[in-house]
Amino acid sequence: MAVVTKFVVVREGVEKMTFTSKKEADAYDKMLDIADNLTPFLAESELEIDEVTCEKLSFYLAQHKDLLLSLLKGVVPQKTETTEIKKKTKKADAKNVDTKK
Repeated sequence: MAVVTKFVVVREGVEKMTFTSKKEADAYDKMLDIADNLTPFLAESELEIDEVTCEKLSFYLAQHKDLLLSLLKGVVPQKTETTEIKKKTKKADAKNVDTKK
């Protein structure tokens, strides 16, 4: 019999994602905190976006916070960075869809 340790990120009583390492779970939890903080910031803007789009945008910005910070500092990203981010986003979206089922 095998013993498997799992780290589950839970928000408002709902399981969001399961990880095999505490470090990954903590990083995901922190990313969700950032997204939660970005949502009201974006909602208060003059952009007329619905709640779902606002949450998706907040989640996207939180997922790519390192690139966003570089952009805010005026650093132009290299093509390879943006390509890697697109690949990671597609993988994360696929994982996110799988865990919601």
